[in-house]
Amino acid sequence: MTDLDLCYLPASEALRLFKAKKLSPVELMQATIDRAEATKAAINCFTFTHFDEAMELAKKAEAKYARGARTGALEGLPIGIKDESYIKGKPTSHGSLMSKDAIGGHTSTMNERIIKSGGIVHARTATPEFSCAGYTWSRRWGVTRNPWNPDFTPGGSSGGAAATLAAGTSSIATGSDIAGSIRIPASACGLIGFKPPYGRNPDEPPFNLDFYCHTGPLARNVRDAILLQNVMAGPSPLDIATLRPKLRLPLDYKPIKGWKIAFSMDLGSFEVDAEVRRNTLAACDVFRSLGATVEQVDLGWGDEVLKAGMAYLEHLFGASLSQLLKQHGKDMTSYARQFAEDGQKSKATDFVATLDVAARMYQTLGPLLETYDMLICPTNALPSVPAEFDHTRDTVEINGKQVNPSLGWVMTTPFNMLSRCPVLTIPSGRAASGVPTGIQIVGRTYCDADVFRAALAYETSQGQWYGNAETRPSL
Repeated sequence: MTDLDLCYLPASEALRLFKAKKLSPVELMQATIDRAEATKAAINCFTFTHFDEAMELAKKAEAKYARGARTGALEGLPIGIKDESYIKGKPTSHGSLMSKDAIGGHTSTMNERIIKSGGIVHARTATPEFSCAGYTWSRRWGVTRNPWNPDFTPGGSSGGAAATLAAGTSSIATGSDIAGSIRIPASACGLIGFKPPYGRNPDEPPFNLDFYCHTGPLARNVRDAILLQNVMAGPSPLDIATLRPKLRLPLDYKPIKGWKIAFSMDLGSFEVDAEVRRNTLAACDVFRSLGATVEQVDLGWGDEVLKAGMAYLEHLFGASLSQLLKQHGKDMTSYARQFAEDGQKSKATDFVATLDVAARMYQTLGPLLETYDMLICPTNALPSVPAEFDHTRDTVEINGKQVNPSLGWVMTTPFNMLSRCPVLTIPSGRAASGVPTGIQIVGRTYCDADVFRAALAYETSQGQWYGNAETRPSL
């Protein structure tokens, strides 16, 4: 096995080889760090790195496997952690100049679970400032690029997480999702990304109380996503929103033959790029080949959906940033500053109106999912936007029509509005630019296993990405 093969080795396979004493965590960590150094200038997916400490921890993991000691679920794996949560004694920047790389006074619950499970945090992954954009660049860290085509963004806000996986510089990675921030980059980088139902995984206050907010895994294959999700999930005494009991997902599932699948290309109002359409229709055919029925449905949603989602985000998330404007406005990125300014203008009546729209959306989706086992639709309506894209300055056109430059080119936000539905994005193909495309698998509320069952059936039929040179980016 070459060092590059090691870097793209599925996390679950690495664990199997560790236990069989056919691979050492030190070998994997060294190959990962070497790859990170080699691709750093081209991709820029990390903020802080902890390579020396990671090697020492890999040696400890190696010793545990060598003596047959009890090991954790992630023992010895290099895990990329998004640079917005906290690790005690380590810096977190939120992609912002004003954070001054504050040292964490505590460890976020999900990070604590990962570390206790033996995961090794070798690096923190890049985000846009305060994770408030669908692309990843900041004044603090510069531009993060898509390994499949560096002219394009890997998406955001978990863009560094997606880029590190596509580049082979982490085994698995964490993300967060308030408007699509796991699914957007997962789609743009040919990955699996999971937005759990609200409350399934713990989050940091006060946004653990915002039902649009979720933490979840990104991975290069379905079983690796399950591996990390099973570590992250479960109730926390520090997060009142977390669900009891802990849900542990199985790694193996029955076929989906006989399933009824609802399909919407545009969710009623999105312009969808021709290449995305082509790959989405091909994905529908894959599900049909697996014995499922796929039928196009009309959700009855319109332009009010995205407008309401944007208004909700401005009222809570934007308003939270607006407190920084007076003292730090000059240090903020253009997109964070605009978001904060929009938040200042939001009224309580605007917020209540967004809840009414979300309720009406579920009045069609809820009954639909009583008839169908799941809904599928594109993840991003456009494969990606340029790496240095700025929605305060630039425009986005799809099919010759200008769309909302912030979130009009992605189809993820409706399912933050309907946050109790589990949503998994899986790769559907690639565009002529080389940038991947994806589809969302939307399940019934709290039925997480259903979306993983469908995704694993699809992946088993089509083969995993990243297993050989043909299914990896050529960096």
